[in-house]
Amino acid sequence: MDRDLIDNANSLFLENHSEECFFERAIFLSWYCSKGDCRFCWMSTQKNLIRDPKKAKRRPETILAEVLISKLLDWKIEFLSGGYESYTQDELISLIKNINLIYPEKCWLNMGTLNKEELIAYRPYIKGVTGAVETINPVLHTHLCPSKPLSDIEMMFDICKEMDIDRSITIIIGLGETFDDFFLLKKFIEKYEIQRITFYALNPHKNTIFTKGPDSEYYAEWIAKTRISFPKLEIVAGSWTERLSEINLLLRAGANSITKFKSIKLFGSSYAKTVADQVSLAKREFKSNLTRLPEKDITKYLYPFPDELKIKIIEKYNMYYNNRLKKNGK
Repeated sequence: MDRDLIDNANSLFLENHSEECFFERAIFLSWYCSKGDCRFCWMSTQKNLIRDPKKAKRRPETILAEVLISKLLDWKIEFLSGGYESYTQDELISLIKNINLIYPEKCWLNMGTLNKEELIAYRPYIKGVTGAVETINPVLHTHLCPSKPLSDIEMMFDICKEMDIDRSITIIIGLGETFDDFFLLKKFIEKYEIQRITFYALNPHKNTIFTKGPDSEYYAEWIAKTRISFPKLEIVAGSWTERLSEINLLLRAGANSITKFKSIKLFGSSYAKTVADQVSLAKREFKSNLTRLPEKDITKYLYPFPDELKIKIIEKYNMYYNNRLKKNGK
């Protein structure tokens, strides 16, 4: 590992960003995707969900309870995510409006590529849009994401630039890229004036073509190279449960915040404590709560909702609280 690279990235981070660090949770709205053929993706192995989006769409009360937990525990929302064509425009706008009633900040939207009409409709309710680039190498991208050409994301971002809508991308490290591809990523960020990037280390799923994720040092160097090239860029780094010991390295490489941890399922566990310890090792101030129980009575947060939905949100919140959070939390 190039320690000088990591140290340089850390210095640039500290010159341009707060030392505060948050956990960011992606809010999944649906497990459906009309494409469903990305060769690394769990959805590509779930053919029953691909055929019937109704089986994969999450109930509004479940989503809203999860959003409220994020608010009460000082978790940032990484983005609202769902596969291609998992919601109609009206359904999605209604859901985002309800999320905005609970969560204090507008969220990023990661729902595939959107056309101009859709962008106009969503614009008042979102922070910006996320393009799931995944890999910037064009040959790899064509092979791994055959139904999601980069050109579609580029067209969406061209429209976003015209409309002054913020732009974000996701990149997965470990799909076969090399550091020779970094100039392509740099060029893409510059061309589309990307404001935020989420890096993930590949988490291989059963029945896909991948069996191993990237080494932590290699993963961190991608983040460091990005931080050095773009000192003011917002960088989010994902780390899976089996990779938690890399978090302090990812932060020292220049990441602003962390994501991907199973925060509700493992709330208050030794894994959650490890996350906090890793942030401390990187000499960052961890602002999110992964160990102390949130409020039990949430009624005051739900006054904008009709009684029927309010009751369902409370039931779902209590299920999370009693069956997940309270199990290990204090």
